[in-house]
Amino acid sequence: MKTVLNSITAVILASTLVACGSSSSDDSSDTSTPVTEVTGFSYDATDLIENVTEQVIVDGYEMLNSKATVLHNATLTLLENKNETALAAAQQAWKDARVFWEQGESHIFGPVDSLSIDPHLDTWPLNTADLEALLASNTTFSADNVKNFDDGVQGFHTMEFLLFGNGVEDNDKSIDEMTVREMEYLIACAEVFNIHTQSLVDAWVISANADDEPAYKDYLLTPGNDKYSSELGVIEELVNGVIGIVDEVGNGKIAEPFGTSKDTADTSLVESQYSWNSLTDFSNNIVGVQNVFLGTFSDENDSPGLKAFINAGDAELAAKVETQISAAIAAIDAIAGADDMPFRQAIKDDAGRVRIQTAIDALGELQATLEEEVVPLIKEWNL
Repeated sequence: MKTVLNSITAVILASTLVACGSSSSDDSSDTSTPVTEVTGFSYDATDLIENVTEQVIVDGYEMLNSKATVLHNATLTLLENKNETALAAAQQAWKDARVFWEQGESHIFGPVDSLSIDPHLDTWPLNTADLEALLASNTTFSADNVKNFDDGVQGFHTMEFLLFGNGVEDNDKSIDEMTVREMEYLIACAEVFNIHTQSLVDAWVISANADDEPAYKDYLLTPGNDKYSSELGVIEELVNGVIGIVDEVGNGKIAEPFGTSKDTADTSLVESQYSWNSLTDFSNNIVGVQNVFLGTFSDENDSPGLKAFINAGDAELAAKVETQISAAIAAIDAIAGADDMPFRQAIKDDAGRVRIQTAIDALGELQATLEEEVVPLIKEWNL
C-alpha cells in the first residue's frame, strides 16, 4: 500500500441563519466547501540526482577511462615482452575495463549515445571475416587508421578476440598463438578505445559536445533546460535506464542465445564468448542497476539513489525492488553451477538451462515491478 505523505482535506464550513419574526421566517441556507483531497507524496530529489550523477555515473566513467589506460599500457608491454605474464596481464586489464562498461549500461543516455561511443566501444557481433582480412592485409595498424575502421572491427570484442582466441574450446590463448601483427592491431584498438573513454569523461565533466555546450552532468544537476525540464525528467531518465538494461539482459543477452530448447540454442549470439566472460557481463549489468538504485558503488557511501525516491512514495515497493535486484544478480551468478560452466556451454546443458530459466524469470519479475509499479509511482510525485 502506498504511503500518502501529503493529504489536504478542506474544512467544511456550515452556518445556519435563523431569523425571528411574527409569523414568518427567513430562508436559511447551508454553504459547504467541497472536500478536496490531494494524494501523492513529496520528495526533494536534488541530493539523489547529484549523488547518482557524480558518484555513480561520472565516477564510473572515470574508472572506465582509468582502466582503459591500464589496458592500453598492458598491450604495449605485451608487444615489448611477448611472454605469458604480459599476455595474462593484458587479458586481466581487458576484464577490469569491462566491469565498469557493463555496469555503466544501466545509464546508456547522454554522450555515450549522442557521440556514438556505445557502438565504437561495444559493437556486437564482431565482424570476424573483416578482422581476419585486415590481419592478412598490409594495412598499417595505427590509432588514426583503426579509428576510421567500421565499428565491427574495433572496440571491446576485437580486443577480446585477439587476446583470448575464438572461445570455442577454451578461453586460454597462449603467447605462442599470438602473432606480432595481432599485437600491433591490439595496441591500436586499445589506444582508440582509450581515446573514446576519455571523450566520454570529457563530455560529462567539461562539455557535452562542443566548447560552448555545458558538461552533460550540468543538465542533470540543474534541470530546467532543453534536455530535462524538471527533476521529474531526470528521475524518469534514470528509471528508464535501469528498465532498459534489465530488459536487454533478460530478453536479449540471455534469452536470444538460450532459444526455446537445446536444439535452438545459438552460441554465435553469446556476447563476450571469446573470453567466457558472458555471465560476469550479465551480472555486472544488474550490479549497475543496483548502483543507481542504492546510489553507490560500495557500502561506504550512504548517499541516496532511486531507492530513496521510491521509499518516499512506497516503502514496501522500495524493499521489493531491492530484493528483486539482489535475486536477479544471484540467479545470474548461479548459472555457472558447481562446475563454473561458461554461458555458451550452459545453454546446451540440461541443468544449465534450468538455472538460466530461473535467471530469466528473476529478471522478468524485476522488469515487471519497475514498469508496472515504479513508473506509475512517478506520476504520484508532487514536485
